[in-house]
Parts: sequence; structure tokens; C-alpha cells
Amino acid sequence: MLLSIAARRADFHALHGEGHFQLPTAWDVGGARRLEALGYPGLATTIASQAWSLGREAYDLSRNEVLDHMRRLVDATEIAVNADYGYGFATDAGELASNVRMAIDTGIAGLSICDRIGVELVPLSQAVAGIQACRGAIDASGADVVLVARTDALLVGGANLGAAVERLVALSNAGADVLCAPGLADIDVIKGVVLAVAPKPLDVPLVRPGITTMELGQVGVRRVSVGDTFAEAAWASFERAAKEFIDLGDLSSNCRAPQDATIQ
Repeated sequence: MLLSIAARRADFHALHGEGHFQLPTAWDVGGARRLEALGYPGLATTIASQAWSLGREAYDLSRNEVLDHMRRLVDATEIAVNADYGYGFATDAGELASNVRMAIDTGIAGLSICDRIGVELVPLSQAVAGIQACRGAIDASGADVVLVARTDALLVGGANLGAAVERLVALSNAGADVLCAPGLADIDVIKGVVLAVAPKPLDVPLVRPGITTMELGQVGVRRVSVGDTFAEAAWASFERAAKEFIDLGDLSSNCRAPQDATIQ
């Protein structure tokens, strides 16, 4: 018997209550099933990883394409799916609330909303209004969906840490359940951000080797994610193998999958 959507959502919400956990990214059904088989309690999607698998750029995907992707991954496993929804494909708060209801209907357990459209941050007041609209839509639905507010202030626009924390606090007050700021890479800085958004959980996407999940958990990080890193690694490995094949006419030993890699 398949685990119900309500049970998945409840389990996912509980994961954010104490301790810490790892949230990997999948961009297709095969990857989702492999992550489930490895024992992860949930998985994330990213729009960029989905777009790359289609030979497209991240901002070329439509709302319906992203919604269909959510449904496929939710249906593929019994673990929770936290879906990247960009800015929600909306031009105003009313449209955003409607689009969030569509996302909830796919069965996702978490929904990540960003304060960025293309390469530009939206004004803080607009980002706050967006999270308020999302909060209202989730509450009205009665679904136990985790609302993640992400600021890309450290990635675009030249914003400093203070501006990023200001956004996180404002988005928390607007109704987000979890906060996220890609680009954090110093453990002491991360500890400060954890304290700034407390008691709300902080998601830290790993951006480079050198900081471990255990270290992040010790400073209070609840959720450790990977963003597009798995997809970047997969494409790099694919291109390296393809280049060796065309250059040398042979396959590197690194290309050969272990015997237990096949998912039944």
C-alpha cells in the first residue's frame, strides 16, 4: 500500500522540527527512485536541473511543464518531494495564490518560492507580498505543505550578507516555514544566520566541499540541500565519458556502473 500524500507531508514537516537531515535533488523518475532506494526521507527538484535534462535553459520552462514534473516525481516514489517553483510564474499576488494551489494539487510536500525573476531580485515588498499570498493559499487548502522562502540576494545584484538576512527575516515574518539563502559558505556566518531566523529552520545548500552536514547540524542548520550540484556532476561525468570515447575510442573504467546500481 502506497504511503498517502497526507502521511508524506506530515513526515516531511516533522523532519524540520529537530535535528538535521539531507535533501538531495532529482530531475527524473530514475533518479528519484535511486534516491529513495538509498534511504533519503525526501528529495528536492530544481527548475534548472529539469531544464537541462530537456536541453533548455532554466527560465525557458512554463508553469505547466514544471507542474507536470512535480506530478511525475511525486508519483514515482513514496518519499516527500520539495518542489522548486521559482517565483511562482505569476505577475501578481492573486495569480501566485492560484498557481500555488495548482502546485499543492500535484501532491508535493514542500514548495520553494524565490525572490528572483530571471537575473533580477524582486523588491523586498513584492517578495513579502508573494510569500503572504503563498501562505494564504496553503492555509486555505488545508494541506500540510512546507513553505520555503529562498532569497538569491547573495547570488545576484551584489547584495551583502546584511541585506540577505534582512530579506530572510522579512520572508519569515510573512509566513515562510523554512528559510534558505544559497551562497552561504562560512560556518560562523551560517551560525549567525541560523540565530537571525530562529526559531524558523534554515536550509543551507552546499556550494563547495569543505563543510559537512554534521558541522552544519552542530550550528543549528535543520536542512542541508544540494541545489543543482548533482545535475552539474552528472552532466560533467557524461561529457567526460563522451569525450574519452570520441578521443580514445574506449570507455574509461569510471563509466562502468557497479553491479548493484540497477533499480528494479
